[in-house]
Amino acid sequence: MTWWLATLATFVLRTLGGTIRLDTSNLRDLPDPLHGSLPPTTPIIYTFWHNQILAATLFFRQRGIVVMTSLSRDGDMIAEVIQRFGFGAARGSATRGSVAALKAMVKAIRRGADAAFTIDGPKGPRYRAKDGAAMLASLSGAPIQPVCIVTKHYWTLKTWDGFRIPKPFTVGRVFYGEPIWVRRGATDEEIAAATARLQTALDTLLRQWEAS
Repeated sequence: MTWWLATLATFVLRTLGGTIRLDTSNLRDLPDPLHGSLPPTTPIIYTFWHNQILAATLFFRQRGIVVMTSLSRDGDMIAEVIQRFGFGAARGSATRGSVAALKAMVKAIRRGADAAFTIDGPKGPRYRAKDGAAMLASLSGAPIQPVCIVTKHYWTLKTWDGFRIPKPFTVGRVFYGEPIWVRRGATDEEIAAATARLQTALDTLLRQWEAS
């Protein structure tokens, strides 16, 4: 059943993605539209809000980026789908298997892969950054890259995050904040401070989109 659902979801998302144009013109002053102001060989921890998953999947596909997916049955299907879009899956969540998943992500980063976090997931509160990305940055030495990926037209689901499904033929935009570095072996206070900076950065990016 998981395989069939994943196949259907992959077909729908690829079909939808073929109609959507993601405009990166506002990133034209950056050396690389995916790595921003960082060298392309630098492993990065991309962070964005949970309700932007679909748009982010289309933008970052086929890059080998490792993401955390839950150990639930829904997580099984999500892992299957994202792997078909060229992502890696580290299984775990904030409530189950988080240590093992973080270790898997650290290993991937040390091999040169990028990682990604839906920073208010998996259950919210919406638009409230958690400390997973800062912890991963401290363990791996990779910088955090705040990202906002939104589309002009979308459907909003009645879920905790207000999950957004881009409408066909809409245009999306990508916004990057300044990279956030966390010292290796950071203290709890340093982790909290980095998470607060990430919260501010993502809030600012969302306001930039709303004002554009």
